[in-house]
Amino acid sequence: MPIFALDESLYFPPVHLAEPDGLLAIGGNLSPERLLTAYKKGIFPWYDAPPVLWWCPNPRFVLFPDELKISKNLQLLIKKQPFDFTINTAFEKVITACKTIKRKDQEGTWINEDIVAAYCKLHQQGIAHSAEVWQNNQLVGGLYGILLGKIFFGESMFSAVSNASKVAFVHFVQFLQKQYDIVLIDCQIHSDYLESFGAKMIPLEDFQQYLSENI
Repeated sequence: MPIFALDESLYFPPVHLAEPDGLLAIGGNLSPERLLTAYKKGIFPWYDAPPVLWWCPNPRFVLFPDELKISKNLQLLIKKQPFDFTINTAFEKVITACKTIKRKDQEGTWINEDIVAAYCKLHQQGIAHSAEVWQNNQLVGGLYGILLGKIFFGESMFSAVSNASKVAFVHFVQFLQKQYDIVLIDCQIHSDYLESFGAKMIPLEDFQQYLSENI
């Protein structure tokens, strides 16, 4: 199938036309309007350098909050309260840490300055959110993503000390479920890390149904 080239309009091609790896379109910009149009359709940007690449994988990797798995070791750690947990107090610091943190077997991340600027704008509009964990007043872990209706679209997370992102993730899922009654967390593509929390693959058609019913 052809890769669709986007113009200045907010149009995206139908998601079922994506390539087998999920690539759907190329080009366009990261304006808040375009990003919101994309997320509502289950499309997200993921690229190293311009032009922007837009993706919609099938199947889709998701977590249902009611199916969140917390290992016994992690439960014990959380009970010890080794970290302070906050929400939306350091969004730019979190996304910057996600951009710069060194990761095992990776030279870097896909997060560039354009991504940072775009999602900071969405945060200012109350659409992008962050969760932070602190130790001795230092930011040591966190995550960020997009909240639309009862769906949270997870983007990235980081840990500067062991288990920090795990604690942030558990606390944030529980907060989202209690505060917003979310029904689904979009994890986008498979990772063993999130699978250990209970995330799983579902057909894109089912994912699209959740979007239409909950955004």
